[in-house]
Amino acid sequence: MGIRIGPIETRNRVFLAPMSGVTDEPFRSVAHHCGAGLVVTEMVASEELVNSRPDMVRRATGADAVKPFVVQLAGREARWMAEGARVAQDLGADIIDINMGCPARQVTGGLSGSALMRDLDHATTLIEATVGASNVPVTVKMRLGWDHGNLNAPELARRAEDSGAAMVTVHGRTRCQFYGGKADWQAIARVRDAISIPLIANGDGVTPADARSMLALSGADGIMIGRGAYGRPWWPGVIADCLEPGSGRGEPSLAEEAGIVLRHHAAILAHYGPHHGNRVARKHVGWVIDRLAERAFLAANEVQAWRARLLRSGDNSSVAAGIRDLYDTCISAQEERAVA
Repeated sequence: MGIRIGPIETRNRVFLAPMSGVTDEPFRSVAHHCGAGLVVTEMVASEELVNSRPDMVRRATGADAVKPFVVQLAGREARWMAEGARVAQDLGADIIDINMGCPARQVTGGLSGSALMRDLDHATTLIEATVGASNVPVTVKMRLGWDHGNLNAPELARRAEDSGAAMVTVHGRTRCQFYGGKADWQAIARVRDAISIPLIANGDGVTPADARSMLALSGADGIMIGRGAYGRPWWPGVIADCLEPGSGRGEPSLAEEAGIVLRHHAAILAHYGPHHGNRVARKHVGWVIDRLAERAFLAANEVQAWRARLLRSGDNSSVAAGIRDLYDTCISAQEERAVA
């Protein structure tokens, strides 16, 4: 069962959250092909996109690889949000998402992201401008509020719906919490009571059990997986399949994981070029190593050795060969565990 966003229906209700420095075109493409219900670009600054700043244009590309193609815009001026929405549509956006939830100081210091939750009248003008400039559905991502003294997500969500937004996503923390503590999924239920459009719950969803609890406590129609997808872009598709068999994909074997990781590594190099791509790939490969250690396929001393081998090499062929060796080692460990 998917979620209807305007005229678009997603294939399931587990989405990949937009994350700066993570959900670039290679990561999104892999997550999409592994069954994520929806994937969203990194945050794109609207004014810089209109002015063709190369990194913002690159963030807003990829419509050929993924459908529906969702571009997340950030900004503080209605003019630039409207113009940014037009440019994003020219680049192939099927959905425009407005960022009103980013807690980073460099974003809120510019009165964008979750800082907009401190001035709902102004936030509403940005939503209205974006909807007015868009021929595609517009969605809004927010937090519970700026702090616990101002939990105004229900009111912002209601205004977003009244302004024409087609879906709302709520991260179950305030801006002042950043990523500390635990996301309050039950608090998201107050947003459910305020709107009739689809609601997506976000924050701390990692396991299938988490996903079920998020849905039950929030009353949301679907969930977004963020940091839980580090090192495993296939994870939203796996969670979706656990909730509704056949809607995503089954958990990959170690051999299948190896193939996905190698394809992701190759896609990063193709997207960024061999030198910059090598540096971008390091964090992803590091997360892969950490995930394998979480499942006890690697001992602590082995983790450090693999990180030294794979994250310090500037030879991309050697890194790819090392990824194969890493998974061969883990497959052997798995086989030995089964015999024991």
